[in-house]
Amino acid sequence: MADEQEISEPDLGDQLARRGRLLGIDYGTKRVGVAVSDIHQEFSSPLHNYQRHGKQEDERFFRNVVSEYEISGLVVGLPVHMSGDESQKSREARNYGAWLKRLTGLPVAFQDERYSSVRADALMMQVSMTRKQRSARIDKLAAHILLQQFLDSRRQ
Repeated sequence: MADEQEISEPDLGDQLARRGRLLGIDYGTKRVGVAVSDIHQEFSSPLHNYQRHGKQEDERFFRNVVSEYEISGLVVGLPVHMSGDESQKSREARNYGAWLKRLTGLPVAFQDERYSSVRADALMMQVSMTRKQRSARIDKLAAHILLQQFLDSRRQ
């Protein structure tokens, strides 16, 4: 789990390499959605819905994913109010991103994630899935959407 000490970091999207796989993170206190980009940073794919289990298991999970997919940077979803103002959840996500940065040694950028969960849920409503099936997939789909938004914004 992220340290309780509050850390405020700028978005730093310009510090991420323009080539190499990026990991998208949809932060949650119980579950974390994870998505990965291709090496050319054109497309994002949903990867995992990770159920958090405590600091040691969370560290092991992220180290394994970063190593297995040869990740070059992290993009953490930043939950903000409709006005764009940050909230307590924003601070938690920033702290989580700072923890991931210390853990992996990789640069971290933050992406406004307004509507990513709503879009993910709307996409899943178009296919016949039960509420339980949607719930089991929503976080990784939200991570995919926020990572794709980040990738698209860098190409513009």
